[in-house]
Amino acid sequence: MKVSLIGFVLRRVRQSLWRLLWTHVLTSGTMAMTLFVFGAFILVQANLDHLLKGWGDQLQIIAYLKKDVSTEAVQRLISRVQSFPEVERVSHTGQEQAWRDFQTALGAQSSLLDGLPRDLLPASIEVQIKSAHRDSPVVEQLAQRLKDEAEIASVEYPQEWVERLALIVLAVRWAKWIVGGVLFLATFFIVGSTAKLAVLARQDEVALMQIMGASEALVQAPFVVEGMILGLSGAAISVGALWGVFLILRRQLSALGGVFLWTGDLQFIDPAAGLLIVAIGWLLGAAGSLFSLRSFIRTWKPLRGAA
Repeated sequence: MKVSLIGFVLRRVRQSLWRLLWTHVLTSGTMAMTLFVFGAFILVQANLDHLLKGWGDQLQIIAYLKKDVSTEAVQRLISRVQSFPEVERVSHTGQEQAWRDFQTALGAQSSLLDGLPRDLLPASIEVQIKSAHRDSPVVEQLAQRLKDEAEIASVEYPQEWVERLALIVLAVRWAKWIVGGVLFLATFFIVGSTAKLAVLARQDEVALMQIMGASEALVQAPFVVEGMILGLSGAAISVGALWGVFLILRRQLSALGGVFLWTGDLQFIDPAAGLLIVAIGWLLGAAGSLFSLRSFIRTWKPLRGAA
């Protein structure tokens, strides 16, 4: 396209954006809300994936010891458990250490423990499992072997929670595209309607261009560029809103992390996901305008024949 034609298109875009300012603002806002919902699903999925990976990498069985177990008995137990082929490492946490760890986890809320006996929490051993043996049957068999040990009162392991979290991640992944697809389709038609309004507002100009022999591509170009601008602005607003929500959530989780034992850092969407949101916004704006205009502008074609 010649430089003079590019300047012509850009002037038409500027005039249209100003003439239908509030219509374009509402359309861009609608696109921003759609992309924000889609980005929120990506944000949730990214953090659930991060949490799931952290749990998987640190999968361990916690065996709580009975009271009054001697130090020698605990050492013999640790040696026996360490010899299991599935076990990578065994560590021991005494009652005093368990109390201090719990105080640290509560943070500012540690005063809730005032008046409680310091031997309230039982001693325990943490059994780290080798990565090659982290499937459900092996973990369950190891947990059962630990339960049969005389020094152990109870056994806990997060395998069931890991499996449930994996199902939640899968559900979020599918919901992202299903809900996003419905919203994208609705936004597609909204952008098309905005393009039609822009054509109606400039129908005399469009008719004159057709009479003077302007190509269909040149007639459509300003409206498609408008759609691109709306899509990019909506994507930018949505990413900015996601960043604001992310900062608020991170601050809140940091304040409440002691109560809910939040041990991971909240993750923002990666650059690839941000570019995906921008690309979808750009594509929605361009495709919505182009699809609507292909059938709509052709209603002026008879004017060229009459000329």
